[in-house]
Amino acid sequence: MQREFSAGGVLVRRLRGRWMVAAIRPAGKRPGLWALPKGRIDEGEPAEATALREVQEETGAHGRSLGKLGDVRYVFTWPPKPADGERIFKVVSFFLVVYEGGRLGDLPEAFRHEVAEAKWLPLEEAPRLLAYGGEKDMARKALTALESYQDV
Repeated sequence: MQREFSAGGVLVRRLRGRWMVAAIRPAGKRPGLWALPKGRIDEGEPAEATALREVQEETGAHGRSLGKLGDVRYVFTWPPKPADGERIFKVVSFFLVVYEGGRLGDLPEAFRHEVAEAKWLPLEEAPRLLAYGGEKDMARKALTALESYQDV
């Protein structure tokens, strides 16, 4: 079974006294399907650097990492339709990223084809609003982790 390694960011910021998280709707996905920004780790690139890069490429905003939240593991078949598709074991490492600047949705031209929409969602509602189970767990972990950070 082939293995893939990716990294993503749980980009958070305070707006009007509540924690918000940056979510994306990947291109080709139905309206209302929200996910966290993530992508493949380039050869020789640390996972944390990948997470920060992917956050900026897919949301238009950037931030600093507060550290790793955890890993999401799953298996999928590629290509998805043919019966002879290859099964792939994927690990996505997620990092907690605190917003420092940029405008959500202001994507670099080279990445606009990947993301249909970017939006701030209330972090406490993210476990309900995000589409994928592992990402819902990362949102819960981010909420818990932020309780211990008083200066962010």
